[in-house]
Amino acid sequence: MSAQVEQRRLTAPDIRSRKGGLPIVALTSYHAHTAALLDRHCDVILVGDSLGMVMHGLDSTLPVTLDMMILQGRAVMRGARHALVAVDMPFGSYEASKEQAFMSAARVMKETGCGAVKLEGGRRMAETIAFLTERGIPVLAHVGLTPQSINALGSFRAQGRDEADWQPIEADAQAVAEAGAFAVVLEAVAEPLAAKITRDVAIPTIGIGASPACDGQVLVLEDMLGLSPRVPKFVKRYADLGPAIDNAVAAYAAEVRSRAFPAPDHTYALKARTPAKAG
Repeated sequence: MSAQVEQRRLTAPDIRSRKGGLPIVALTSYHAHTAALLDRHCDVILVGDSLGMVMHGLDSTLPVTLDMMILQGRAVMRGARHALVAVDMPFGSYEASKEQAFMSAARVMKETGCGAVKLEGGRRMAETIAFLTERGIPVLAHVGLTPQSINALGSFRAQGRDEADWQPIEADAQAVAEAGAFAVVLEAVAEPLAAKITRDVAIPTIGIGASPACDGQVLVLEDMLGLSPRVPKFVKRYADLGPAIDNAVAAYAAEVRSRAFPAPDHTYALKARTPAKAG
């Protein structure tokens, strides 16, 4: 019997080559066990700074640290074998200078083994993206609604719903593409604008609250599984696991309190002694 050939891990150039082709499937993950499940179906697994809100109950992504991203990036890399794993650069780890960005990104890639980093920002980050890519760090860009800029934006609102606002967003997408990003996330961008950007830029677009015309889609795993209490308009819940988990925990608690659990099937009896042989 021939040995099974292990599937090669996808790389940034593989994702870049999907422009206009088979749509790119992406989801977030922060754990080894969910990464292993996603790896069977996803092209890209994003270790998003959304972990601050999903895992730690924070109000925004702003308090997330580089150490937090590296810790969860390591966990995801243990679970994923095929998908490209991209790790978010958290707020404050790359904005000060392109040199700061390189040191942070190099640390992320060295300590996690991931295949790319993601950072937010369009034209203002183009020089940094070029600096990173020229030094061997693949960059997934992110324009439109950028959650790390929430204090400047004022709220989590869709971008480009008025055509008068399109030009800066289009310029951001073109700038990151020309700077060397292998793909760009378009978040909460009006559908016609996201479709136009997808037609106009040379790299794949990955939509989240954007357009079905994008070259791929990404969602936060916990949102689409029904584990988040409130989700944006653009999220489709493919499962409703929250109530199922609540019911399971309630049943467990009831059985513990009634001493129905653990039952004999869940405990260990003494080993049966072998009778001594007669002399």
